[in-house]
Amino acid sequence: MVLKLAFEGFRHGHIFDLYKRADAAPEIEIVAACEEDPATRNAIMAAGTANITHDNYENMLKTVECDAVAVGDYYAKRGAIIYQALSRGKHVICDKPLCTSLEELNQIEHLCAEKHLKIGCMLDLRDTPQFIGVRKLVREGKIGDVHAISFGGQHPLLLGTRPDWYFEPGKHGGTINDIAIHAIDIIPWISGLEFTIINSARSWNAFATDFPHFKDAGQMMLTMNNGCGVLGDVSYFMPDSSGYSLPLYWRMTFWGRKGVLETSCVAGEILVAVDGEQQLSMLPLPEGNPGGYLEAFMRDVSGDIRGDALDTASVLRAARHTLMIQRAADLDLREVDLT
Repeated sequence: MVLKLAFEGFRHGHIFDLYKRADAAPEIEIVAACEEDPATRNAIMAAGTANITHDNYENMLKTVECDAVAVGDYYAKRGAIIYQALSRGKHVICDKPLCTSLEELNQIEHLCAEKHLKIGCMLDLRDTPQFIGVRKLVREGKIGDVHAISFGGQHPLLLGTRPDWYFEPGKHGGTINDIAIHAIDIIPWISGLEFTIINSARSWNAFATDFPHFKDAGQMMLTMNNGCGVLGDVSYFMPDSSGYSLPLYWRMTFWGRKGVLETSCVAGEILVAVDGEQQLSMLPLPEGNPGGYLEAFMRDVSGDIRGDALDTASVLRAARHTLMIQRAADLDLREVDLT
């Protein structure tokens, strides 16, 4: 059966990856695409990057027969878009983050359960060869039980290039919620552990001084269910001129009883140091799984989700934990129970 997919919102560039993959997939038919913002709509139509068919979301939902809605509007608008789609019995696949408040997430989770609908998310770090390889090594026990993890998900700020809505009050929803969800999703997937405590979190304005309300820095300290400590930084501190090319981009280090391993999403290998060996090993990468997030969504919709693959439950859990970390940073909360 072919899944009929309608798109709502193209305000972030990530959504074009989903559009291209859906357009090329024989099991998906793109039946409509809506962009309500005139400037964005005109730019897309001029560039030919998507076939825009509607300028009003509610009208598209009323008039177009579809099975699912793909969402890529600005962050604070997404919760309402998803809620409308679910209310009409449509599955949803969304760019991250799903929404910007726990209240919205509660409504989304309730509708998914009530109407037996699925939520997918473009959490594509799971699809990279680097982290597929790290997961295999950790799960095989290469470094033993994991007791400390650090990650750096710093991004370039790219003022003047990044969409203007990022810096408009009320539209972004927080740097931690924006970026950290990738790490909050894949760390349990890699380690087999679960987050239990937000020890502390902080978000502040550092580089984007022309927009003092925009807290472009985000850090966190977390605990997992075996006592493993996690330190993370997702600030917009990467040099603009380097973009996303530095080996520091999504760098993760896992410290275990038997050794340590590290990689990043632009690395060409996985570094491993095992206790008892004097030499550092540089292990080759396995095959990646490009577009795996979309494949996982299709399996979830069809009821064929496998193992701990990305599914509705894991998407909602990662979104909830990340929103709670954002709230802890906003409200200066400590030792927040995640269980």
